Amino acid sequence: MRAAIFAEYGDPSVLKVVETGLPEPGLGQVRVAVRAAGVNPIDVKVRSGSMSGGRPPTRPRSLGSEVSGVVDAVGDGVADVAVGDAVAGWPVGGGYAEYALMSVYAAKPDALTWKQAAVLPVAGEAALRSLRSLRPGRGETLLINGASGAVGALATQIAMGDGVTVIGTAGAANLDRVRALGAAATVYGPGLAGRVRELAPQGVDAVLDAAGHGALPDAIALRGGVDRVVTIADPAAFELGVPFLSGGSKDQTAEVLRTLLEAAAQGRITPPAAHGMALDQVVQAHEQVEKGGAGKIVLLP
Repeated sequence: MRAAIFAEYGDPSVLKVVETGLPEPGLGQVRVAVRAAGVNPIDVKVRSGSMSGGRPPTRPRSLGSEVSGVVDAVGDGVADVAVGDAVAGWPVGGGYAEYALMSVYAAKPDALTWKQAAVLPVAGEAALRSLRSLRPGRGETLLINGASGAVGALATQIAMGDGVTVIGTAGAANLDRVRALGAAATVYGPGLAGRVRELAPQGVDAVLDAAGHGALPDAIALRGGVDRVVTIADPAAFELGVPFLSGGSKDQTAEVLRTLLEAAAQGRITPPAAHGMALDQVVQAHEQVEKGGAGKIVLLP
């Protein structure tokens, strides 16, 4: 099969599409013929080596932490899906390939395209994890910094579906996108706290920072402390005493996938719009993600 791998850290050019062996599913795993694989900022960080601690990679590896595809083979102990079923989830060992292994997956609803299903696992899990931490309730006001991005937009829709009032920040060019979700919108940047107070004179009950941009001091000022303030984007959190929510395998469950996929299929949330690129364009895909502003990108093997 063809897969995009890298053997050294560096700029996008270290990614090479090569022929490699077909992976065999182990206990509890399925192999899928990949139809779409999401490209995320975390992939760029791993490829660049910024998360390596200065240690070189020990072997060539693939990237990609969310895929949709058709079950091609099943390992021992798998009874909930069969060959030919459409699924989406988190791949084991990378998803930038024609085939990938998965241990955590859920059925892809017919109402969703391959691209729509592939872009939900990473951003959707982060949105749900953040909202579980903050617990905004009906009638409360939630400030989401970066509401036009993939995580922020999904969190906005999920929270509003639960009766939460949302104020979303974005760049000036994306404010209409936030308003289209039904949230009040304002630009991020200097003076944010004052602009939010004008929109919510009663105050905000919780703050989710999904974008960074130095918004945490304003968030703390609005809350009068760090209570019910979280970030998934700003490492300044460690100095300011704000929880930095980084997910892990324990957060990646089939239940989370089913919740997201069913909500999207029923129209309660809209998956991030995605631009498809061929596997051979993986270098260009990473270049676009690094530049920012390209929106969500999926590889189509």
